[in-house]
Amino acid sequence: MITNILTSLLEVTIGFAAGVAVGGGFVAFLTVLGIIPRIIQLSKTGQFIPVYIAGIILGSLFGIYMSFSDVSWNQPYILLIIWGAFHGVFNGMMAAALTEVLNVIPILSKRIRMEEKLLWLLMAIVFGKIAGSLFQWTVFVK
Repeated sequence: MITNILTSLLEVTIGFAAGVAVGGGFVAFLTVLGIIPRIIQLSKTGQFIPVYIAGIILGSLFGIYMSFSDVSWNQPYILLIIWGAFHGVFNGMMAAALTEVLNVIPILSKRIRMEEKLLWLLMAIVFGKIAGSLFQWTVFVK
């Protein structure tokens, strides 16, 4: 009984932490770095700003719906592993790009006195993101 409660509490904590990390990265990606205004400027599509807004809102709502619904595509495990690896790489690259731009990891490594172990810290983040995505796609999506 107590083990089930602790396991559920651990799952909630990990899920919340992952949601905050990915959500914070997404918001920073869209706002702080000015990605969307830059795309609009480069593509000279300022007249389509309402389409961009609708796309972001609908894409976010669809992603939330797919995350919380019981929709399953029943794909073979190998396809789910490949798909999960792509998600892990995407999330890892986005997190790495954001932290590189904002100098988060060097500041964090100085604060926790791990300056000599910066490579190990980066590899732990990358492999953790990949493992988490693979776990999600093989356990929760299948």
